[in-house]
This record gives sequence, C-alpha cells and structure tokens, in this order.
Amino acid sequence: MKNIPDLIEQIKNLEKILSLEIQKKEEEFFYKIHGKKVRFEESTKRYHKTLVSGIHTYLLNASLLNILTAPVIWFCLVPSVFLDITVTIYQIICFPVYKIPKVRRDDYIVIDRYALNYLNAMEKLNCVYCGYVNGLIAYVQEIAARTEQFWCPIKHARKIGSIHSRYNKFFEYGDGNGYRGKIETIRRDFEDLK
Repeated sequence: MKNIPDLIEQIKNLEKILSLEIQKKEEEFFYKIHGKKVRFEESTKRYHKTLVSGIHTYLLNASLLNILTAPVIWFCLVPSVFLDITVTIYQIICFPVYKIPKVRRDDYIVIDRYALNYLNAMEKLNCVYCGYVNGLIAYVQEIAARTEQFWCPIKHARKIGSIHSRYNKFFEYGDGNGYRGKIETIRRDFEDLK
C-alpha cells in the first residue's frame, strides 16, 4: 500500500503530464502561445469568424431559464471582486510577517478565451467571467492552503472533497508528538515553491 505523500506526488506528476498534453493541442488547432498571448494562424482566424453565432441568434436559441438566471450568475461577480481584493490585501500584509511565499495571481486567473474569433461578444464576456471566477477560486484556495500550512497543518480524519497543494506537508490526524515536535519546521517548509 502506498503512503499518502507518494500518492500526492504521483497526482502532481500526472497533473504536469496532463498540462503538457493540453499544450500539444497548439499544433492540432493551429495556434502558438507567445508569453501571455495566443496567436492563431491567419487561415484559422478567418475560418473561426465564419463560425460566429450572432447575438440575436444566440439569445433566440437560449432557453428562457438560462436568460432568467443570468442576472443571478452575474450578481456573484460583486462578492467575487470583493473576495479578490480582500485575499490580495491579506496576503500582501500577512504573508511577509509569517514568511510565507506570496501566491502569484497571474498563475491562477487566466483570461484568454475572449480572443477566440468563433465566439460572439456575449460568449466572450461569459468566458471572461468564468475564467476570472474559477481562477479566483483556485487563487484563493492556494492562499488558504499556505495559510493553513502555517497555522494548522493537520490532515483531516474524514474524507475531504479536494486536496490542496500543501496538504502533503501536513501532520497525520492524531499525531500529537509530530505536531509538537515539528510544527515550526512545517510552518517554514515552502522550499518547493522556490
């Protein structure tokens, strides 16, 4: 039976392999990434423009429930922006005090789908929203994970829905001797982030 840190390491390695496989799609769909910019070949850009569904058609084909719930979805932007500002200020103030490496916001919040020429303006706006909010949640989770490593690096006894990036550093639930003997070492163990 494998131990938990080994399994977490395997998961991280598989995530890296998955990321590399996703990047191979550049060739299949005729684009190249230059820094933060994605550039399609000219012929592909022209073809994509032929696939655009006009906003009028887009709205006519949308279900009534989708249209009626859209304001609820978009209202979530207000608390999301507030959360973004709050956690960013929190890490700017607190992480240097605790000597925790800061989380790079740009590593998590990626907004690039608006540049796809086969999306209409409304679809592009929706993609910006989804990219922002899902990236924000990942950004917040990483800030919370690093904070948890400093303040309470103890694994849960019960099954959790998602294991964050720092969890493999945590003490086993019930390991009081390890916690008392090595808490300061674990609080400073961010070498893998450098």
